[in-house]
Amino acid sequence: MPYEVLAGLLIPFAGTTLGSALVFFMRDQLSTEVERALTGFAAGVMVAASVWSLLVPAMEASEALGKLAFMPAAMGFWLGTLFLLALDHVIPHLHLGEDAPEGPSTQLARTTLMVLAVTLHNFPEGMAVGVVFAGWMSGASTITLADGMALALGIAIQNFPEGAIISLPLRAEGAGKAKAFMGGFLSGVVEPLGAVLTIVFATHLVPFLPYLLGFAAGAMMYVVVEELVPEMAEGEHSHTGVLMFAVGFTLMMALDVALG
Repeated sequence: MPYEVLAGLLIPFAGTTLGSALVFFMRDQLSTEVERALTGFAAGVMVAASVWSLLVPAMEASEALGKLAFMPAAMGFWLGTLFLLALDHVIPHLHLGEDAPEGPSTQLARTTLMVLAVTLHNFPEGMAVGVVFAGWMSGASTITLADGMALALGIAIQNFPEGAIISLPLRAEGAGKAKAFMGGFLSGVVEPLGAVLTIVFATHLVPFLPYLLGFAAGAMMYVVVEELVPEMAEGEHSHTGVLMFAVGFTLMMALDVALG
């Protein structure tokens, strides 16, 4: 695997790790308004990444289909959505701020269920980075190395505050600082692992690259709509989440165009 790709796969993971490390320097949990802002920002980055880094390249790679160039992206999008829906039902997890876990009944600790929820969130991000780098490595698409780096950097930026959103609530739940940090750290490990698996899979199925790009977009959008949007609008009415969504979307769009 080229060293550029390896570095790109580790960039988002580094963002989560550094954010999780804030538990060693901050005493209190983030305020509701700050959590809304960070969640909205993450949602904006993920939506922009889904469009500019995944769906648009998927349709560009299918130009030979003419007016039906959207079909591979659309089919992959639905497959990604249904895949995350299935995972949501078979893996027990607990979203931040909620009392009742989702998925099968389990005796797992509350903190473990919270980490599993964020791991489900991070998995499609790793897939997205992996499939974009796979597209560059295949040489069979218009995707460039800069496209992959732009996506990795954008996800790392939104992963930094996200790491704090994981570790600080775990600390508030009674976990020690080291354990709270490890919760955030381990939730981020799935990103490079998911990316590597996606690259291995995608490089053997180059003709299906547009479907895989759509798949990653569908999985990311599922997370945004099912998890992030409700969280950024939770509680007393506020425009903070919406405004930060716009900031995240604009930043990711600018990164993709400027570096792509």
